[in-house]
Amino acid sequence: MTQTTESPADRDGTRDGTRHHGRDDDRDDDRNGDRRTALDAPRRPARRRVHRAWIVAVVTFVTIIGGAAFNSLPGLLIDPLHTEFGWSRGEIGLAVSIDMALYGLTAPFAAALMDRFGIRRVVVVALGAVAAGALASVWMTASWQLMIYWGLLVGLGTGSMALAFSATVTNRWFVARRGLVTGILTAAGASGQLVFLPLCAWIVSEHGWRPASVTVGLAALVVVPFVWLLLRDHPADVGLAPYGGVYVEKPAPERGAAGRAVRVLVDAARTGPFWLLAGTFAICGASTNGLIRTHFVPSAHDHGMPITAAASLLAVIGIFDVIGTIFSGWLTDRFDARRLLAVYYALRGISLLFLPMLMAPTVQPPMVFFIVFYGLDWVATVPPTLALCREQYGKDSAIVFGWVLASHQVGAALVAFLGGVARDAFGSYDVVWYASGALCATAALMALVIRRSREPEDAVAAAG
Repeated sequence: MTQTTESPADRDGTRDGTRHHGRDDDRDDDRNGDRRTALDAPRRPARRRVHRAWIVAVVTFVTIIGGAAFNSLPGLLIDPLHTEFGWSRGEIGLAVSIDMALYGLTAPFAAALMDRFGIRRVVVVALGAVAAGALASVWMTASWQLMIYWGLLVGLGTGSMALAFSATVTNRWFVARRGLVTGILTAAGASGQLVFLPLCAWIVSEHGWRPASVTVGLAALVVVPFVWLLLRDHPADVGLAPYGGVYVEKPAPERGAAGRAVRVLVDAARTGPFWLLAGTFAICGASTNGLIRTHFVPSAHDHGMPITAAASLLAVIGIFDVIGTIFSGWLTDRFDARRLLAVYYALRGISLLFLPMLMAPTVQPPMVFFIVFYGLDWVATVPPTLALCREQYGKDSAIVFGWVLASHQVGAALVAFLGGVARDAFGSYDVVWYASGALCATAALMALVIRRSREPEDAVAAAG
């Protein structure tokens, strides 16, 4: 720094130090020159460098896509499995419901395990479980095997890469742009649906369900090297501050992961906002994963629509889901999350009430409008729900959100099972659509009565 400071003075022929240490009027000019020379040059490369947090976010995005590939299958395979093995739709729906329930119930423990063992290790094991379940299902001959492979293995694997994974990455690596990053990572699941649904639908139609199952198993394995080589557990691992924040040392591993997850649940369960958030998110899961993702394709097929056409409509939902979720993240950074949730649930409920009237053998413009509208609203609820968890529960927000996500998947599991039972009992899905629409109206009212945290800024700061 001394050489940099003296260099302009040497060129001016003033080596006696007067300009640098005296009080004459020219000192400010030299000081301004010194700032340009000493400070501006190092800053130019820093502005061009991409913060490592964005690389971690991209790897997380790709990982969620690979793990979400399996979620494209259940709706496509209900009819093929029913035809080949004679299993009832209720039996198949039960296997899907086990998967969805474990997906949610695993999430809070996965968040705690990531604190204990690191993100990379947990995610690599989870991807292996998804691949094992998907590949082993090729040899199944009994419905109980479907429940083990699809329900247990895939449920545990996908649950370990659930939205709690996104919440952990976002909380550790970002202070600024948290709402936007949450929206982007949430959209990864929809992106996986967008990529794999048309592909799997074509494979099922042309080659059967087994090659489709192999495809999603291999997709999970392909992601493993990216996770191990590029994902890092904490900004301090690479000597950085989180994006938009200040440098903090990496905390010591949290021991007793399961106990911590349970303690956080017990503490959160003593507060009213937790039950409102869990209730609204249960209805969210019931009206998306449990209802549309599981039963839309067989319901459309009941009305004469080809499976490939119905699957393509679900893929379109995935396109607009990405747009809607990212936009919802942007809105969450700027508006009251409670009111956003109320609007999202109210609009979703209204659209479900009209869906039975839109079913037809061919794709008509009103159905396209429903698909676009529902896609924009599909998981737009996630960024404001996660924001409310941060506001209410601070440093424990990722684990609390894991439990809230568990309620989301329990709701999804119930409707995945009961929807199949209703189809077997009534011969159609109409009653399921109407009941889900009424539930969404209830969720809109519940969101409005969530109280605001007394110290939201402190909670958010603690979450960082």
